[in-house]
Amino acid sequence: MRKNKVITAEEAIALIRNDDVVTTTGFVQSCIPEALHAALERRFVETGAPRGLTLIMTAGAGDSKGLGTGRLHHDGLLSRVIAANFGRMPKVAQAAQENKILGYNLPQGVISQLYRACAAGQPGLFSKVGLKTYVDPRHGGGRVNDVTREDIVKLVEVAGEEWLFYTATKIDVAFIRGTSADPSGNLCMAKEALTLDNLAQAMAARNNGGIVIAQVERIVEQGSIKPKDVRVPGMLVDCVVVAEPEQHRMNYGIMHDAALAGEIRVPVGAMARMPLDARKIIARRAAFELPPNGVVNLGVGAPEGISSIAAEEKVTPYITLTTEAGAVGGVLASGSSFGAATNADCIIDQNQMFDFYDGGGLDMTCLGMAECDGQGNVNTSRFGGRLNGCGGFINISQNARKVIFAGTFTAGGLVTKVEDGKLRILQEGRSRKFVAEVEQNTFSGPFAQERNQPVLYVTERCVFHLTQRGLELIEVAPGIDIGRDILAHMAFTPIIENPITMDLRIFRDEPMELLADLLNLNLCERVSYDAGRNLLFVNLEGWQVRSKGDIEALRQVLETACLKAGQRVNSVVNHDGFRITENLYDDYAEMIEYMMRHHYVTSTRYATSAFLRLKMQEALRKRGLAPHIFERKEDAHAFLDAAERRETTIASAA
Repeated sequence: MRKNKVITAEEAIALIRNDDVVTTTGFVQSCIPEALHAALERRFVETGAPRGLTLIMTAGAGDSKGLGTGRLHHDGLLSRVIAANFGRMPKVAQAAQENKILGYNLPQGVISQLYRACAAGQPGLFSKVGLKTYVDPRHGGGRVNDVTREDIVKLVEVAGEEWLFYTATKIDVAFIRGTSADPSGNLCMAKEALTLDNLAQAMAARNNGGIVIAQVERIVEQGSIKPKDVRVPGMLVDCVVVAEPEQHRMNYGIMHDAALAGEIRVPVGAMARMPLDARKIIARRAAFELPPNGVVNLGVGAPEGISSIAAEEKVTPYITLTTEAGAVGGVLASGSSFGAATNADCIIDQNQMFDFYDGGGLDMTCLGMAECDGQGNVNTSRFGGRLNGCGGFINISQNARKVIFAGTFTAGGLVTKVEDGKLRILQEGRSRKFVAEVEQNTFSGPFAQERNQPVLYVTERCVFHLTQRGLELIEVAPGIDIGRDILAHMAFTPIIENPITMDLRIFRDEPMELLADLLNLNLCERVSYDAGRNLLFVNLEGWQVRSKGDIEALRQVLETACLKAGQRVNSVVNHDGFRITENLYDDYAEMIEYMMRHHYVTSTRYATSAFLRLKMQEALRKRGLAPHIFERKEDAHAFLDAAERRETTIASAA
């Protein structure tokens, strides 16, 4: 017989026992079952029960001021927390830091995928996510304090490779959330911004003999939800609680936004432009790294601004922006709506998004940074006396094909101003971000180098990139003095070899015409031919190779110029300020080999960067090509002149 599962929040919470393992949904400030959290807090304050709960959650689910999981801070309510984020429940984080509760800080994607393992009755999850970070058992195993002793992360070897095995924790109670439910508990999420892990969490609790409590905003007639709109079937749901509107907000900042829910689409052109401040400078510079036709993830903070820049520069149709919460496409939201997207193409479950990320689907990510050291290690999880947590940072940063870390150069009171296309530091931040050694290793620079992962560090005043020797300063903002404004505020000295000026367009309050750069529409303007000398000059100063598509675009431009010349040509290539993604040197050398075989008599190039010269020499020699790469333009032209004289002498002798 059908059962009416609609009960009050108090009746549902009364089913929770001492020592139960409770999981809850929510992402940052969105999709939080606030009525259930409030009812659990109320029961404990009034009765002292239930006690000793274990809380399992992925992303932070609160406003950092006491709402969401922040309600669960009362002494005795929790005995253990397994979470990706502690920053949105600061009193719970404080209890962990004071050794009052046990605590683990694990990667968000791992916890998300562990729900499925629990649902399937599996003992845990094998993953490479977390290797060489603080989650690795060799560096702490994700334990957040001294009283936490049990190892739930183990280092194992499979087929000669290192893996981490994460132990699954069986779930007794799942708090989930939907928009509508029928009396049998079938749930739809029509007005929700995200679907998150509701289905997997419900299965995990149900298959462990636990209970599933669903918060909704309304009850609809039995059978009125279309089968394909049911995101969690009633067979998994034990209780349905109808929340008051204030406790069923889309997020803490917005009651409801139809565009974020995918109910309507809004004109992108109507969105407000960012003011030209430090945050916009950082977002603009990072946007130059966007891969056309690529898939991109953006983190919270400064990286969020890239979405606005992409819309402002009309780049959005040529990239797919995503969030780990499950939003695909559109313009990513910020602030209290972070994780959702306006005009999204689709919303998928969070665990499925992490499957995609972990498998290498991301072409690029841009993430924030709290601390960075000379080896390129980055800390976002524990700093300044705060236990913040890693969130999805480790999954994303370890598996993206290219990583951009973005943030202000210093923190706490930094004041900047852009005047006449130059950046001025009016007041320096109180805290250094570039430190001698990071407090906790959330991202391993040496591990990234082992895997040839390209990594950039973008600030408002300069840009670094990661090399085998550590961080190298490669770009400096106009108006910035390296000694006064950069080195004086770092605890280590980076490699410095002829850094170039950051693109001047970034510091002008007008469109940058970024789309033309990303699609290489102006690439032909970098190539000129001198018929009198039969010389093809290729000016690649400041140009960037982000993908194989960029190399193919250059080959087409060069081949067109050579065919127009009507004969084999000599070429000189300016590589000053030229940058190429680490794993594309061989593809670039292959393009040069093609041009030598079909169109060039000889070719020479120059670059002031010793590192670039070394890498190009290695790549060219592997293909049996003479490098002919010099430090100065004059040396490159002198080599070409000597080659021409030799040809003339040979021709005369013949």
